[in-house]
Amino acid sequence: MSEPVVNPAHVEPGGTSWVAHLGTAMLRKCSVSTMDNNAYLLTCRRTGAQVLIDAADDVDRLRTLVAEGSGRLDLVVTTHQHWDHHRALAAVVEHFGVPTAAGAEDAEALPVPPTTLLRHGDQLAVGELRLDVIALRGHTPGSVALALRDGAGGAHLFTGDSLFPGGPGKTQDEAAFTSLMDDLETRVFGVYPDNTVVHPGHGDSTTLGAERPHLADWRARGW
Repeated sequence: MSEPVVNPAHVEPGGTSWVAHLGTAMLRKCSVSTMDNNAYLLTCRRTGAQVLIDAADDVDRLRTLVAEGSGRLDLVVTTHQHWDHHRALAAVVEHFGVPTAAGAEDAEALPVPPTTLLRHGDQLAVGELRLDVIALRGHTPGSVALALRDGAGGAHLFTGDSLFPGGPGKTQDEAAFTSLMDDLETRVFGVYPDNTVVHPGHGDSTTLGAERPHLADWRARGW
């Protein structure tokens, strides 16, 4: 396992999956496709309420993921409209009868109309957990990230395809790239400290501290 950004004492590895103890929350991650799509399950440790972030693929694995937590599912959030992040959304909703949420500008492209349309500055409640919604416009018009204050002095960001180790997500043109970089600098790097952990839609996690020195380089290269 190569996840240096989560305290090893608080992580239980398992192949392409891991479990992290985050104070008031439990975080489970699994990779659910050949594209290494990440699905994340957050569990409120006091109430058992759970939110799934990106029902990307493999409904059977996602059902197992939910069962590995408290067994209940209270909400599914889709970070953006690209097909590889919502292939199992309809099946998950049908199985659990669960409400969904997604960025307002991406809603029409999803296979299940979101119950809640998300906009920058919104907040989602999952049991006693609170997730702040950060709109990151550029990868898609309605891309959103979720921010969790873990109750132990840290923060965790679930960024979809808007921020990865090594740079922002893919954009279609210069205007979209500028929009995404502007949002990342003002709404992410300008708000959250260096020890904030970034959990992207593919691959390994990182920290804002590891990425912050490269912001000017990303601007200069244009991707």
